[in-house]
Amino acid sequence: MSEHLTGPPAAGNEVDTLLGALERQRGYIAWKCGGLDAAGLRATLGPSTVTLGGLLKHLAAVEEHTFSMKLFGRPVGEPFASGWELDEDWEWHSAAADSPTELMALWESAVARSRVLVAQALAEGGLDFPGAATWPDGRRASLRRHLIDMVEEYARHVGQADLIRESIDGLVGEDPADEA
Repeated sequence: MSEHLTGPPAAGNEVDTLLGALERQRGYIAWKCGGLDAAGLRATLGPSTVTLGGLLKHLAAVEEHTFSMKLFGRPVGEPFASGWELDEDWEWHSAAADSPTELMALWESAVARSRVLVAQALAEGGLDFPGAATWPDGRRASLRRHLIDMVEEYARHVGQADLIRESIDGLVGEDPADEA
């Protein structure tokens, strides 16, 4: 594979650094979950019930929740809204019924919507753009904070994806170029 995962610039501004860090984490997930069949996306490791398919669906849900709901105060779209009405962990439980194509498309479309919303927030207020959601004490997280939270969310799950993928077919590394 000749594609390299890119990350934040070595000496970029704050926006480029935050977005680069998030895009690198998204790229890791796409790589670790890519090219697998349904059995691969349903594989678990040890006592955990986490699957790569569940990770894709969960991260799609977190993208939707963070940038649509928390940042802009918009209700989450489908299939998230009706799924969460049934079960707050719906995305983890329902992924096994989805095909690899459906799971990847759901995640990719959530990421695409998030990119548009982040660009809108940057245009309207930069990293200080105040999110719509409030904490119990009345504070509202800025776009900067939401981006940091997303980098953290992805980073936690990339580690899980590394272990699960290695157990499936031995794929290891931090960049597809490592395979070359």
